[in-house]
Amino acid sequence: MIGGRVLDSTALAAFAIGRPVYMRALVWAAVEENIVLAIPSAALGKAWSLLEPEHHAALQVLLDLPITVIDELSTASAQESGLLLAESGLDDIAAGQVALSARRRGWPAVTGEPGLLRKLDASVTIEELP
Repeated sequence: MIGGRVLDSTALAAFAIGRPVYMRALVWAAVEENIVLAIPSAALGKAWSLLEPEHHAALQVLLDLPITVIDELSTASAQESGLLLAESGLDDIAAGQVALSARRRGWPAVTGEPGLLRKLDASVTIEELP
């Protein structure tokens, strides 16, 4: 059984901006059904950088939800993410941490950039933003 979702920077930005609406619907359905939303800290940092200041408050709403958990980029997860990136020839630590988090948790990764995550780890289930 799927216990949650891992959100990448594109999913976080989509929630904050409100486009596509699918992302906000997914979050509010998760709240109603008590489904955990894991946010890798590197993806969170990247999302903050992608957003205009007027969208920061909406992102903070997501972070303050009781179903939201932050996957911190620890020394061990940084190493594992880095090695995953090295294998794929990529250098996006945020995407590497998302792929690692989804793999470890056995949860789908929600993303607007499915090709990137598939290149990192083809075994990770992808839930693509419309």
